[in-house]
Amino acid sequence: MTSIPVGHDGTRRAGLPFGERLAAAMDTHGPLCVGIDPHPALLDAWGLPDTPAGLQEFSLRVVDALGGRVAAVKPQSAFFERHGSAGIAVLEETLAALRQAGTAAILDVKRGDIGSTMDGYAQAYLADGAPLAADAITVSPYLGYGSLAPALDLAARTGRGVFVLALTSNPEGAAVQHARTAAGRAVAAEVVAGVADANAAARAAGTLGSIGLVVGATIGDAVGALDIDLLAANAPLLAPGVGAQGAGAAQLRAVFGAARRNVLASCSRSVLNSGPTATDLRAAAARAAAEAAAALAP
Repeated sequence: MTSIPVGHDGTRRAGLPFGERLAAAMDTHGPLCVGIDPHPALLDAWGLPDTPAGLQEFSLRVVDALGGRVAAVKPQSAFFERHGSAGIAVLEETLAALRQAGTAAILDVKRGDIGSTMDGYAQAYLADGAPLAADAITVSPYLGYGSLAPALDLAARTGRGVFVLALTSNPEGAAVQHARTAAGRAVAAEVVAGVADANAAARAAGTLGSIGLVVGATIGDAVGALDIDLLAANAPLLAPGVGAQGAGAAQLRAVFGAARRNVLASCSRSVLNSGPTATDLRAAAARAAAEAAAALAP
């Protein structure tokens, strides 16, 4: 697997841009990203308390079982934040464990702000040496795509990645994402166009860009209806809802078309529910990766 060479403090010493590392990991392990979503019901199902200690045991078991075996792992920051500073300390430990395992960490934080505040978020998650440094983070562009510049710029300088929310499967999202600008273009289409511009150099070099998109696999005909060209974005496409989660081959062709080759299926509960043993987690992840690869095949 191609992994980011890092020190234990999260400092990036050398390596390829995030998009190239992720593409290599997907080729090696399949198009699967497993979430770490330690919500109370899952902790209870694993026989763990809903405490920072239970959170730590859960998260490190997942990393121990799947590190070096899947293309990426996606900790959901909210489930750590709910435990306050002790939970954030566990998140730092989890990210460090993923670095040690050589597995890409996509931190699901969905940050979106302006100016110095957005720069602060970027420094927290994308700066070399930051305690919460990840290989990539999720961000929201709905204060304007240009508001993401601090995160996009820092990610480019440090070889990290950013996944920009574009078309999500929640019903409420369409009111903003499908809305038309004064020029008549869908808001989501403007977001995708911005990502395409950011990835233009990688496209010219024949490599996958490091600025990705979050696109739900169950959004139906929205991509076509909104005149969006996902392939032209040259972006890794983080896609909830693939395979066992609902979307099969026909639905994926409708949503992603020729861009299916860039899809990274995001899967959490269908793998985590198989725990707590490492053997069962690994078997569930292997099944999910195979199902995603089959559903996304040309």
